Amino acid sequence: MRSFNAVLFDLDGTLVDSAPDFYHLVTNMRKERNVSSTLDYETLRRSVSNGGKAVIQTAFQIEPEHPDFDDLLVQLLTEYEKQPALHSRLFDGFNELLEWLDQEKILWGVVTNKPSRFTHKILQQLHLNQRCSSIICPEDVSASKPSPEGLLLACQQMNIAPQKTLYVGDHIRDIQAGHAAGMTTVAAGFGYLAINESIDDWSSHFKVDHATELLSLLQSM
Repeated sequence: MRSFNAVLFDLDGTLVDSAPDFYHLVTNMRKERNVSSTLDYETLRRSVSNGGKAVIQTAFQIEPEHPDFDDLLVQLLTEYEKQPALHSRLFDGFNELLEWLDQEKILWGVVTNKPSRFTHKILQQLHLNQRCSSIICPEDVSASKPSPEGLLLACQQMNIAPQKTLYVGDHIRDIQAGHAAGMTTVAAGFGYLAINESIDDWSSHFKVDHATELLSLLQSM
């Protein structure tokens, strides 16, 4: 008998590779401001899980106290909201994974710290919004991850016990939230890990280094 009845995913860096959109936007913003230094894609990629502020800090090498910081952040988020999935795609292997979940009638959903105005547009543009059994954003709860509140709300919406649910994420806060909710946790090593960060330190129940490994893991459980 399968050990789980539902799977929940973090969004950025787990289900969706959204870094290309952020890189495209900040590259254009840097050109507008004649920033001559090189912006390394991998360095920017590692900042995406921590939101727009972290992206601006990385792209422009400035702190939130800088007089231009707020204007840059507003411009980034305004442009991003127009087409948040222009270059974003599911990670390799996720099309097959989601098809398998649907075929097996295993419910799946998204619990993210990304604001709903971006999340719902991304899922809609990737044609996933109608397939999700639950979509939980920060606006839906009183406390975001690492609080387990969003995960527990998703389980309530799906009518699935947390103990029969997997949570997959690429940040330690995802694993902390999953543990606090009583779920089985899977650390996504293919996501947006910070420099010198290792998923081995997160105490997840399972870990995968590549997105293509996730389907095999779930099929074995």
